[in-house]
Amino acid sequence: MSLYTEEEGTAVLPFDTKQTAELVIEAALEYEGCPYEAEINLLLTTDEDIREMNQMFRQIDKPTDVLSFPMLEYETPGDFSALEENTQDAFNPESGELMLGDIVISKDKVLSQAEYYGHTPRREFAFLIAHSMLHLFGYDHMKDEERFIMEKKQSDILQNVQILR
Repeated sequence: MSLYTEEEGTAVLPFDTKQTAELVIEAALEYEGCPYEAEINLLLTTDEDIREMNQMFRQIDKPTDVLSFPMLEYETPGDFSALEENTQDAFNPESGELMLGDIVISKDKVLSQAEYYGHTPRREFAFLIAHSMLHLFGYDHMKDEERFIMEKKQSDILQNVQILR
């Protein structure tokens, strides 16, 4: 698995973000049974920058905690079986890794939401990584039944890495 990270802004998260992201991403890949080595880009940014992205891509003019930009479309969320036949461009030609997509996280939101929810910034960050990985696998939460599936999967992934509330 390759994780490419970039960080903007002055806020500092009080833990090793790359190590935590790698731990949760690996757990999510294993949980979903992804049969490929994967490539993910992670941008840690500010409320202001994520607000601009949220406006540009979702037409919502306010900061959010996480944005997910999947590179793939799935007929069924988490079903990797059709990827090789139908989407050769889903794989990095140099590494052979499956290019899952991009995750953008507001460090400001990680810190404020951790305080609001009464858990650690690391737990909040891990939750946002798990949540975003599920979006990169094709899951959504627009309907209640989709939301219940995502919530269960997020909880299971965090349980598997023992990052709990």
